Amino acid sequence: MSLNLNDKKAVVAEVSAKVATAQTIVVAEYRGIQVGSLTQLRAQARAQGVYLRVLKNTLARRAVEGTQFADLAPQLTGPLIYSISEDAVAAAKVVSDFAKTNDKLVVKAGNYAGKQLDKAAVSALANIPSREVLLAQVLGMMQAPVSGFARALAALAAKKEAEAA
Repeated sequence: MSLNLNDKKAVVAEVSAKVATAQTIVVAEYRGIQVGSLTQLRAQARAQGVYLRVLKNTLARRAVEGTQFADLAPQLTGPLIYSISEDAVAAAKVVSDFAKTNDKLVVKAGNYAGKQLDKAAVSALANIPSREVLLAQVLGMMQAPVSGFARALAALAAKKEAEAA
């Protein structure tokens, strides 16, 4: 079923709004995937806050035109599903994790902050821990010296008490 001109403009406007706030776009070929599997992929994407949609490639090219993702346009051929996220890792993680369990989903390309990504780079991006995990690790590293110092002071105080008694 084809879209009329107004519907096409609405789709381009919707995708352009998502692209304007996005950090990462990942495109994957979905040829031969069952509808139930695509539904699972969409549910996983929704849970991670990733905008996932099957688009006409010409409409997607128009949506990324003039943005930091414009270099992705030559890669937009074939039956593609577009994964767009504000989180730098989420789009790559959703698509890569699903591709591990479903060999018919083939990661084709991606773009992170204006830098073109091939399949290996998308996989590497997907293996980076999420923002929350990275923040927790940094916080743990910052707390380690302080908590170590506090333990040393407590041990010293206990030693002084034992000597005084």
